[in-house]
Amino acid sequence: MTSHETPGTALVTGASSGIGREYATRLAERDWNLVLVARRAERLGALAEQLREDSGTGVETLVADLAQPADLARVAERVSGSDVDLLVNNAGINGYGPFAEADPALLGKVLDVNVVALTVLTRAAVPGMLGRGRGAVVNVASLLAFAGDLPPGPLPQRAVYAGTKGYAVVFTRTLAAELADTPLRIQVVCPGLTATEFHLATGDAPVSGEARIHDEGGMPPADVVAASLAGLEAGEVVCVPGLAEPEAVARLAAAELEVRNGSGARMARRYRTAEQRQK
Repeated sequence: MTSHETPGTALVTGASSGIGREYATRLAERDWNLVLVARRAERLGALAEQLREDSGTGVETLVADLAQPADLARVAERVSGSDVDLLVNNAGINGYGPFAEADPALLGKVLDVNVVALTVLTRAAVPGMLGRGRGAVVNVASLLAFAGDLPPGPLPQRAVYAGTKGYAVVFTRTLAAELADTPLRIQVVCPGLTATEFHLATGDAPVSGEARIHDEGGMPPADVVAASLAGLEAGEVVCVPGLAEPEAVARLAAAELEVRNGSGARMARRYRTAEQRQK
């Protein structure tokens, strides 16, 4: 979406705090109508009232837990509406902890919110956007998608969370390539450590009370969102708000291409037996 287009309605998940709240605030300032989705009804209602008062924009709220199929279906129905021109898949939970000790139910919830909901809502939004010839999807991932085997400390123990964010990156990049010849804009934003309350809970229950910031600090969420929206206007598929050298993303794609060259008909020499090497 570009700055000269007439704003429609943006649906933002995980809107009650942190990055999601900032998307809601910045989009309201740009005269977007909003559908805000989150689990915490009190925070969501207070934000909606504030945005209506400050900007005069139209704000709907949907109290929903995206790990629950019935709630996800309600949100998917709304995002498929003909007025929704921007979907921001920001909702996410972390489930941090040693994999062998993590509650399987919590890990399932991480997958449900970070992978299933993101996919279902994108699928609900894109056909209508294509039919109308306009629209954008922003998926909020994390630089932990690229953390691989880096050890914990200072990074969290994150096998499932990082895997879900890796999915968000690959899904978004692949979908963006598929839709490259259409008017749609598809972006994945990969923030590093951000000054929100995200690290204060693993995701089995939302943080209660007033919004807080974890002690580690990090980039202000307003900067993450400003970078994302600027990158969206510029046509960036992968937005890394703190990356000073954007060519690093192109180098990553080149490295991936080199790895994919391993799809030949013969196994690499190092895997062959001595007898096979003779042939």
